Amino acid sequence: MMESLSHPNEQSPLLADDLRQYIRLLWRWSWLILLAAMLAGSAAYFTSLQMTPVYEASSTMMIIEAPATQASEAYTAVLTSQRLTQTYAEMIIKKPVLNEVIDRMDLPMDIEELREIISIEPVRDTQLIDIKVEDTDPSRAAAIANEIGIIFAEQNLAMQASRYANTKEQLQIQLDEIQVDIEQVEAEIAALSENPEGESGLDRLESTLAQYRQSYINTLQSYDQVRLAEVETISNVIQAEPADPPEEPIRPRVLMNVALASVVGGMLAVGGVFLIEALDDTLRDPDEINRILDLPVLGMIRKMEHGDAPITIAQPRAPASEDFRSLRTNIQFASVDYPITTILVTSPSPGDGKTTVAVNLAVVLAQGGRKASLIDTDLRRPRIHHHIRISNRWGLTSLFMNDDIKLDTVLRNNKSTNLSVITAGILPPNPAELLGSEKMFQTISEIKNQSDVSVLDSPPLIAVTDAAVLSQHVDGVIVVISAGKTRVEVALHAVKQLRRVGANILGVVLNIMDDRKSSYHYKYESEYSDEYFFERRLRRKDTKSIR
Repeated sequence: MMESLSHPNEQSPLLADDLRQYIRLLWRWSWLILLAAMLAGSAAYFTSLQMTPVYEASSTMMIIEAPATQASEAYTAVLTSQRLTQTYAEMIIKKPVLNEVIDRMDLPMDIEELREIISIEPVRDTQLIDIKVEDTDPSRAAAIANEIGIIFAEQNLAMQASRYANTKEQLQIQLDEIQVDIEQVEAEIAALSENPEGESGLDRLESTLAQYRQSYINTLQSYDQVRLAEVETISNVIQAEPADPPEEPIRPRVLMNVALASVVGGMLAVGGVFLIEALDDTLRDPDEINRILDLPVLGMIRKMEHGDAPITIAQPRAPASEDFRSLRTNIQFASVDYPITTILVTSPSPGDGKTTVAVNLAVVLAQGGRKASLIDTDLRRPRIHHHIRISNRWGLTSLFMNDDIKLDTVLRNNKSTNLSVITAGILPPNPAELLGSEKMFQTISEIKNQSDVSVLDSPPLIAVTDAAVLSQHVDGVIVVISAGKTRVEVALHAVKQLRRVGANILGVVLNIMDDRKSSYHYKYESEYSDEYFFERRLRRKDTKSIR
């Protein structure tokens, strides 16, 4: 029971983390989403302007039900009314009506083309039918809608009247024949009345005349009954509201098209963003590093301006310099059980910025009041002497080439920065063997005795084994990962390689973070940032005045 109750609490932080991750992802790519929406909306706008406007005219027809239908039960009457309305709606767009419309209006279209521009909509819970016609000419649209209603009403009346036409015609013939007989008998009676000798025949004719007149009355009653039945059973259709030429087109709907296209464009961009992120196998933020590499992030170094000297020396108040000072603080708290005096800086692959991180880290350690040493153990592609702007003629390899050369000979002290530097020296043919030798271990021990903390710059892990060999002789290892560049597979392989040799991995430095794309950057709204940017402006003014 306790376990089941704990599940929602365990899942809610995960859901919140996923939600925050999606929000950060959309925020980072918001420029692309907005651009796609704007491009799609602009395309829809200009396309809509090129489209031919279409107008819609509407005419309303009302069904007048036969009295006999209305006298039925309520449910049956409603059902009959619905069926009648639906039947009439279907009959309006049949060939007899459309053919007659085309003939009367001399329309330049066939039945199918006319049917495509007509829509019939029964009005719910009423006996009304809306006839809507779409056309590029508003006047013609209204004329067609009205003509359809008129023609259908005429044909409907004629069709229903035809059911009684034959009966009425036969009864009318009988009435005419009886009327002729009556007139003939009346003429004979008139002739006999003038002849006194014809009294015997007069009685017979009057009896016959009475019979004819009775037959006429009976036939006339039948005729009236048929007419009454016709009136009571015929449902008529009349035009309740004629169509007027519309003033505004129904298509294209420019605003709707633009809005819909913008939404679709934005959604496609969102889908593209998720696809890009799914295909992108690089590490970009601390959450990914914690989840994938299971390592803490000691620092995040944002992009910095490239200059002749390390940024922590050239621009000590720059935001990137503050990043290195934060890294220094985090390293001090990385191990509470024993002090960290030797730090190896490496990276999974070339170009991750490990040398830049190593140099600036050593500088801020020295600026913090500790006696720091910076050693270039990259005996394949050394770069520290370029950053510090010193000669690489004498260096670490000199200790291996000549036993008479001591550490003090290659250790170059900078009293102003409290930093000592050992460059790589002449490149050897067997760097891995030199770095793993007992001589190298003794050299690191000597450096420990002369410095409070030492920073070693080593080759990338994925290329050679130098860093893995050195990691066994230092107190801790820092792995530098370039944000958005270092691949997950390469980083995992590098970390596994360090763990395989038992290295103490302090954590990861996420290098070259882009403030505009990351939600993890620091916001310098304090006096520190204001002072830094004020100094930069003053520096520019001084430079201009000197010129």
